[in-house]
Amino acid sequence: MAIRHPAIASKAAKKAKAARVAKARRHAAEGKNTVETPLSKSFTDPRDVLLKPVVSEKSYALLDEGKYTFIVAPSANKTQIKQAVQSVFSVKVTGVNTINRQGKRKRTRTGFGQRASTKRAIVTLAEGDRIDIFGGPTA
Repeated sequence: MAIRHPAIASKAAKKAKAARVAKARRHAAEGKNTVETPLSKSFTDPRDVLLKPVVSEKSYALLDEGKYTFIVAPSANKTQIKQAVQSVFSVKVTGVNTINRQGKRKRTRTGFGQRASTKRAIVTLAEGDRIDIFGGPTA
């Protein structure tokens, strides 16, 4: 759906937007939290976000740059991943990049199937911070 320029939006759309803005200002003045995250979308434990580290040649090559690779929950966003890594490993995270990887299509005797799709996160740590679970080079 294309977004209209404000100058050509209908009068009803302008009125609805003005009402939403007024409601947001009123809630902010009253101290109400207008955005509530449902429990189904929130992670109670940071270890629910980080599923496991990626052990591969490419991920080990990134260790020298202070970048660590994890398989994460598919519904986790970058902010949640950053908070989880900081709380679990007690390090300072400077950046998070995410990748959604499609599962490979595999052929079996009975037909075709597909491996599970995964979400990976490449986490960049601050200078001098390390995570020892990877067994990277000791400095």
